[in-house]
Order: sequence, then structure tokens, then C-alpha cells
Amino acid sequence: MSQILTALGQTLIMTFASTVIAIVLGFPLAVLLLFTRPGGMRENRAIYSLINTVVNVFRSFPFIILMIVLIPVGQFVIGKATGTLATIIPLSIAAAPFVARIIEQSLLEVNSGLIEATQSMGATPWQILWKVMIPEAMPSLILGITTAIINVIGYTAMAGAIGGGGLGDVAIRFGLYKRSEPLMLWGSVLLILLFVQIVQWAGNALSHKINHS
Repeated sequence: MSQILTALGQTLIMTFASTVIAIVLGFPLAVLLLFTRPGGMRENRAIYSLINTVVNVFRSFPFIILMIVLIPVGQFVIGKATGTLATIIPLSIAAAPFVARIIEQSLLEVNSGLIEATQSMGATPWQILWKVMIPEAMPSLILGITTAIINVIGYTAMAGAIGGGGLGDVAIRFGLYKRSEPLMLWGSVLLILLFVQIVQWAGNALSHKINHS
């Protein structure tokens, strides 16, 4: 039981730390994509094409391969290649492009007429972003970030295959290597499923509350 609780704590740390870092990395990418896209407020096809390509490449990169590739980075930054803290680095890098695309799409859903009206009053792109687009897109952004968190939970489970720790590690060790302890396997699986359900419920509730406030 203590092993499962320790693994749950590791999964929580990896999930939320990675999500926060992914938002910090992904938000600027989303804004650049939004501003520089064709027809955007600061249209620049060269910059848009570059960032769009980078985001697409990293989004399509298999996480398990990305984690292996980034082992030297974890070794350099954390001082070790495996474990909870080291795993946060590839988790964040893998999630950032996904978060960037989610934020971009949510902001693009804002009513164009509202943006044009704000522009006609002399608002700058940054004022439009912070005063109009983000508040209007907030319910969608919350749902998108909720999806990103659930995606990261799945990544943490895969990270357990190569020494990342967490519930995925317990499920793999006791489900694959120690088949004599099925309770450890299914306990880990049930906790992952419960974690996903709680995150989804909280995201839906918050989005609904903001949308109707």
C-alpha cells in the first residue's frame, strides 16, 4: 500500500509540474501562431511557418522515444537520468506543443466581430489578447487544459516503462515482472482512472461555472 501511495504522489508531482511548465512554454508559442498566422494581427508567414512546423513535429514525436532522446538533458539539469524530477523535463517538452495548439484553437474561436470592434477603438494586439480574447475563450481554455492534463497523466504512465516512477511504474513492475501481486497492478490502474475522472470533472465544473458567471 505504501508503494502505491508513494507512486501516486510521484504521479501528482509529475502531472501538475509538467502541465504548469508546458503552459509557460506553450502560451508564447500559441500567441506567436495566433498573431503571425495568415490574416493575423501581426501577419508574418515565415515565422508562422517555422513555429507551426516545430509544433507539428514535436506533437507527432512518440513520447517514449522523446523521453529516451532527452535522457542527457535530464542528466545535465537534474543530475540524474531517471526518476520523478528527471521525467518532468520530457513530459513538459512533450506537452508544450499540445498545449500551444489547444490555446491557439481556443483563442481562434473568439468572435471575430468582437475583435474587429475592439480594433476599431484603437486597442493594441496585446490589449485585444488580454482584455478580450483570453476572457472570452476562458471556458474553452479550461477544457483544453483539462484535456492536456489527462494527456500528461497518460504520458506519466508510459514514463514508468523506463524508470520514470509513478503509478505507471508500479503497474508495469507488478503487472509484467511480478505477476504474483495483481492487487498492486489493479490498484495502480484504478487510481489512474480515478485521477483522470477527478481532473475531467473539475475541469468541466470550472468551465461551466465561468461560462455561466
